[in-house]
Amino acid sequence: MHNLSDHELMQLIRKGKNKALSVLYDRYGALVYSFAIKAVRDEPTARDISQAVFMRLWTTESEYNPEKGRFTSWLLTIARNITMDHIRKQRRDASGLVQLTDQRFNELPDQTGLSPEEHVERHSLREQIQQACKHLSQSQKTLIEHFYWQGYSLTELAQLYDQPLGTVKNRLHQTLKILRRHLAAKGDL
Repeated sequence: MHNLSDHELMQLIRKGKNKALSVLYDRYGALVYSFAIKAVRDEPTARDISQAVFMRLWTTESEYNPEKGRFTSWLLTIARNITMDHIRKQRRDASGLVQLTDQRFNELPDQTGLSPEEHVERHSLREQIQQACKHLSQSQKTLIEHFYWQGYSLTELAQLYDQPLGTVKNRLHQTLKILRRHLAAKGDL
């Protein structure tokens, strides 16, 4: 079973084969935990989030489609969503805001078992994103930080910034367009 692809393992999980889930956990448990610990900085919470991610794999109705992207990207999207849900539940005030900095990019989880080519590709993409972020104003960087890293909803951001929801949506849209334009100029999109 260890020789099966991630997609094949997910198909077995849909059929209730818990051994397939165990194999996926062995492959990606450290990656999910690494993502969670860097987001919440609390070991018990990171363990709970990791468990929730793999429980989601076991119970989810959504299918992983290898034609739409890598399994690790799909898995980390699930991990991010669960982590952000947890952060939103725990957050009571906005006093400990973190700024989007170069150091923040270094907090992204490393993927174990990457080939040298994949490692170079990932490092290159990280640098390109950092370069693209240099074209953003500080308020745009803060918006990205709040929305993507700290898990604020658009409604929460509108309240935090004391601005209409439509204004916040437009600012986020314009910020993402700037990033997309600068990444596309590098040939990544």
